[in-house]
Amino acid sequence: MNRRLTLIAASLVLASGTALAQSQGVSKDEIVLGSIQDLSGPIAGFGKQVRFGMMLRVDEANEQGGVNGRKIRLVVEDSGYEPRRAVLAAQKLVNQDKIFAMVGHIGTAQNMAAMPVQFQRNVINFFPVTAAREMYEPFHKLKYSFAATYYDQMRVAVPLLVKEKSAKKVCAMYQDDEFGLEVLRGAEEGLKGMGMALAERTSFKRGATDFSSQMQRLASAQCDFVVLGTIIRETIGGIATARRLGFNPTFLGSSASYTDLIHKLGGPAMNGLYATMTVQNPYLDDTSQPIRFWATKYKTKFNEDPTVFSVYGYSLVDAFIRAASKAGQNLTTDSFIKAMDTMVIPPDIFGSAEMTFGPQKRLGSNSSRLSRIEDGRWKVVSEYFKTN
Repeated sequence: MNRRLTLIAASLVLASGTALAQSQGVSKDEIVLGSIQDLSGPIAGFGKQVRFGMMLRVDEANEQGGVNGRKIRLVVEDSGYEPRRAVLAAQKLVNQDKIFAMVGHIGTAQNMAAMPVQFQRNVINFFPVTAAREMYEPFHKLKYSFAATYYDQMRVAVPLLVKEKSAKKVCAMYQDDEFGLEVLRGAEEGLKGMGMALAERTSFKRGATDFSSQMQRLASAQCDFVVLGTIIRETIGGIATARRLGFNPTFLGSSASYTDLIHKLGGPAMNGLYATMTVQNPYLDDTSQPIRFWATKYKTKFNEDPTVFSVYGYSLVDAFIRAASKAGQNLTTDSFIKAMDTMVIPPDIFGSAEMTFGPQKRLGSNSSRLSRIEDGRWKVVSEYFKTN
């Protein structure tokens, strides 16, 4: 009899453990979300903006009563843009803070390092701020991505702009990691379809600040079109160096270099830079009244102008709230996934494309378009590309 009671008790403990694993981070009154940002490294500017955008949407939701009566608590850790630190941050968030989901984690290599820690504890990786294909491939039920991939951005945009500019020698400068390589691979695939190949390529290590040798190499090769697998300071440093050398090709970056920090920090030398993008940069004097209203609200709260990365943070939390609301009162990992499998997220005030998800579809939208820096601000210069 005692043995039977022991077995029953053991089975109850196991059942309760499974329930807890499914609903980690969800209590009667609270949903705990985690995020890993670069708050001290080379893209700390982006990390702070994503964090502020997330905070704005979380505060709005909590002021309105939360999600099905639960307030959201956002816990943010700093990776310094280092994969090893991202792993430590993920371990803390998953095992100590017991987050329900990881939202808006920034960086390709950082996400790749942290995801195994999360998946071991059934924690969703929701809308990471990176456009790498690995954010939704290979398929995993706990992966959800919103960003048009760097690969497809370049695969489609490079041949279109090369044709428009009648470029003869297309070259590339890229960060020597998975982010930069995805930009490079997409450019190569796009050129292959035109019967062309890169005339020259040069790379740099993450965190580099001197791009003299790279730009001299591209100038010597007489490149008239340069694909940039760069983010903030590498974009600015690379183009500024090129201008000093009298080297003025067409420069095309990915959505990673689509930020107002480029023209604010780089000045007039950045005019003419193209970048692929999805949502519009929210300028305070935008012609759109809804964008102006949102941007003013953001600046009032944080005392600085919002950026496209602020929008990413805001929008990804908004998408989470939509799905968690749809999942209902019994919020678990399984109920959240079930809700996401039928989600359609319409275009927003920032001009994003519609996103759709399904049982085997973990990337919301793969559409992107082109913007160009003109007179010190980004201007949209194309419609959305078809990537298929």
